[in-house]
Amino acid sequence: MSFVASAERHQVAVYLGALVAGAVAGLAMPDAGPWLEHAINPVLAVLLYVTFLQVPVAELGRSLRSGRFLAAALVVNFAVVPLVVAAMLAFLPADQAVRLGVLLVLLAPCVDYVIVFSGLAGGDNRRLLAATPLLLIAQMLLLPVFLMLFLGSGLDVVEPGPFIEAFVVLIAIPLALAWLTQRSSRVVDVMSTTMVPLMAVTLFTVVASQVPKLGDLAVVAGVVPFYVVFLVVMAFLGLGVARLFRLGVPESRAVVFTGATRNSLVVLPLALAVPGDLAAVVVVTQTLVEVVGMVVYVRLVPRLVSAR
Repeated sequence: MSFVASAERHQVAVYLGALVAGAVAGLAMPDAGPWLEHAINPVLAVLLYVTFLQVPVAELGRSLRSGRFLAAALVVNFAVVPLVVAAMLAFLPADQAVRLGVLLVLLAPCVDYVIVFSGLAGGDNRRLLAATPLLLIAQMLLLPVFLMLFLGSGLDVVEPGPFIEAFVVLIAIPLALAWLTQRSSRVVDVMSTTMVPLMAVTLFTVVASQVPKLGDLAVVAGVVPFYVVFLVVMAFLGLGVARLFRLGVPESRAVVFTGATRNSLVVLPLALAVPGDLAAVVVVTQTLVEVVGMVVYVRLVPRLVSAR
């Protein structure tokens, strides 16, 4: 068996190993954290380029016209998720910075590595990819509104800069490069073999760069249960929305992933702009919980949403 085939067959073990290695490296070399943090977006961009490379332009156009899937993605992210977060609000720690961090990260749907994890679980990458610009624009517009409703403020916290940068660096540029190079079957074949190693590198980079920041263990312990409950609840609510819109198995899996996966890497700069470190620690904690949760999702979602 080749190295690539072996890595793909044991990809969950590879990802868990990357998480552990990242945590060890982050604790052993905390001074490398800022450098690794600068590497997150480039690594993600390469990973998404490889993902986009495998989605033909014609297929993307057809996916964009999938009204039921787009409606389901919007409903699960901007109707169901806010209701779940509102139910959690009364139980969150009283500290306003902690609450702001939790709301920032849970109210913003992921637009980057969710595509990769969804694909690993047999989700419909093409439709999810087609929905990402719409999801990014919608959260830019609605996040300040949700924060104002939940906290009475937030319009001065959420700035469009990080969202625009994420769209350009993580979506527009990799997608354009993929379209320019996907006519070369050799490029597609070679790059497709790098998916598992790239995901492992991405997980390692994210964890190693963020672990040194988790100094306030009381804050971390206080928010972890909320993130775990969110992942559990959204698995079933996402499935419910998919069934409501009568989606097929691949589309349903993609809806479950988009409802559960959050935009932590993009909202982190917003949290860092808040005075003190609490909001940023809360967002970083969600990143670590989520990457572990996504590894679990890759195994469990196909069982939850299976072909009958």
